[in-house]
Amino acid sequence: MINAVLYSDQVIPSNEKVDVRLMEMMKGRGPRIAYMPSSPDHPDFRFYIERQTYYARRGLTLDVFYDLDREHSDAETDALLACDAIHLSGGNTAAFLTRLRRSGMQKTLRDWANKGGLLIGTNAGAILMTPTIAADALFSGGRPEDVEDGAALDLVPFEFFPHVQSKPSYLPDLLAYSMHNSRPIIACQDGDGIVITEGVAECIGDLLWLSQGSIDHLAGHRFQC
Repeated sequence: MINAVLYSDQVIPSNEKVDVRLMEMMKGRGPRIAYMPSSPDHPDFRFYIERQTYYARRGLTLDVFYDLDREHSDAETDALLACDAIHLSGGNTAAFLTRLRRSGMQKTLRDWANKGGLLIGTNAGAILMTPTIAADALFSGGRPEDVEDGAALDLVPFEFFPHVQSKPSYLPDLLAYSMHNSRPIIACQDGDGIVITEGVAECIGDLLWLSQGSIDHLAGHRFQC
């Protein structure tokens, strides 16, 4: 059964309500989280260190850095998969997916998650957990309907769109996309998120469920993935 936490953004105070649920999930697992960046980190590893500090304040350790752009030994990959959770970073979603495929880790990560491993995703990392990254095209001025090769990890039966509050056109564009899409889209503003425990999704904050041109509010809702 799937276990996952999908954030729109993470390192902001309004995410505390999502962090509380993540901490509850980690208690039964352990404190070790691995970090998988969407792209090569800054030379001084500032994004990784920022996230290390964030988790350390919560009693968690981020001590495995898994760069998809370099080859890894079996022992290094085993160390990644032995962690209590894996953090998929934010960034360029399409580039992240390309690197995941090129490294051969897409199936490995999917299998690990399907066996109960806990994935934590922030924006791009959260989008990767869904069937397709098509909705991400809106961030670069494209149309989700035109995306042909966006197949992602396919761990949940919905698409995910973060930062919906950041541009007025995002919501109408997503509604238009929903008319051409058999899957629902969950639109999430910064500070909110989705927590999935043993296949049951809990909506934290005022998330929006978009389907066939209609909008439903999901605050406090739970549903089976």
